[in-house]
Amino acid sequence: MKHALLRQTAVLSLIAAGGLAGPSPVSAQGPAAAGTPPTTIHLTLPQTIDLALQTSHRVGEIEARQEAATAAVASRSAADMPFISLLAGYTRTNHVEEFGIPAAPGSPPKIIYPDVPDNWRSRVDMQWPICTFGRVASLERAAKAEQAAAGKDVSTVKADMRLEAARAFWALITANEAVRVVDEAMKLVDAHLRDVNNMRDVGLVAPNDVLSVEAQRSREQVLLIEARNARDVAEADLRRVTGLPAETAVVLEATIDGPIADAPTFDQLFAEAQANRSERQALENRATGLGERRAAVAAGLHPIITLGAGFDYAKPNPRIFPREDAWKDSWDVGVNVAWPLWDGGRVKADVAEVSANRRAIEQRLAEFDSYLAFDVRQRRLDLEAARASIAAATDEVAAATEARRVVSERFKAGLVTNTEVLDAQQAMLFAQLDRTRALAAARLSQARLDRVVGR
Repeated sequence: MKHALLRQTAVLSLIAAGGLAGPSPVSAQGPAAAGTPPTTIHLTLPQTIDLALQTSHRVGEIEARQEAATAAVASRSAADMPFISLLAGYTRTNHVEEFGIPAAPGSPPKIIYPDVPDNWRSRVDMQWPICTFGRVASLERAAKAEQAAAGKDVSTVKADMRLEAARAFWALITANEAVRVVDEAMKLVDAHLRDVNNMRDVGLVAPNDVLSVEAQRSREQVLLIEARNARDVAEADLRRVTGLPAETAVVLEATIDGPIADAPTFDQLFAEAQANRSERQALENRATGLGERRAAVAAGLHPIITLGAGFDYAKPNPRIFPREDAWKDSWDVGVNVAWPLWDGGRVKADVAEVSANRRAIEQRLAEFDSYLAFDVRQRRLDLEAARASIAAATDEVAAATEARRVVSERFKAGLVTNTEVLDAQQAMLFAQLDRTRALAAARLSQARLDRVVGR
């Protein structure tokens, strides 16, 4: 009996803290206002997932990164547009001796270079790269590839949150079921204790039989306390995932018992995973982006042709001769060519760096595919094992329930001992917890399989 009790405790621990229990930290929730009755919210699994996605800080972070990638695309697209700037300045110079040429007799000389220590200048300048030999276009395509990868990162985080929400949802359902099972077992022990007390009063059983039942009741009371604690932890975890306040009562609209669909074949699941997994698509997009970036870096050895123009308004204007201490305007238009003839190997090194980074992404993609195949196979086997366990545990519950009924009737007839009744009740409790564990494992395995294949 002691060995069976240890196994029961292990089952409860697995349900409470094993594959279903989530992270222990729970976000702080404010207390309910004085005199305000707690509100009640009824949640289905899809509603729980929606709440988790709406309140997730991880989703908010990755969406902000996607916005940054979108802004980077706009920045790269604007690189081949004209750049217009307004320039202005003031310079104070030292006094110089004026220079002039003789004029008519009796007239002062004509000043050609006056002493103007105050120099004011303003200019509207335009620079327009009209030919970059593919630099700007490649950088723009690389930015768009990164934007697409950032979008896939958002899908990845949302898929993780859907799995976490499903895990927390089924964890609370499982914990509630465990409390129900142990609570019903407590009622059976209480009923048996009443029967044994009555039989002791009429001398049909010894006092030690009463003590054995009371000891068994105390053990199951401990199990009930543990089950309720596991339920409270699971509920706190669900609140953390969904962002629900502590004063809101949560009622889950689902039962852990229900049909589990057959899993498709491995080939079908693997093909679906390769087509749907956002992590894989993000790696492909980043590999494409690095290829475009390599092309942009390699274009650094080609010339850049720029159209330049400007309008100057200055006092004095250095383009006006002779120089005058007056505001004068001028303009200019030109085409400039910049062709790097030798850069000391910078472009070659940059191309090598980008190429190596792209090979690294390709190797990571190949590694992802190898792990993906293993992950799909493992999750499919887990689901099939859980389905088989449900069938076996259901038969175990039926047999244990019938055995407990027969032993109880025989005990009342004086054909078996009190110890046999207690053992039968423990066997039934253990069978019910086994079935609860199998149902929980099936639900979690289904959620993990959906995550693996990218559903």
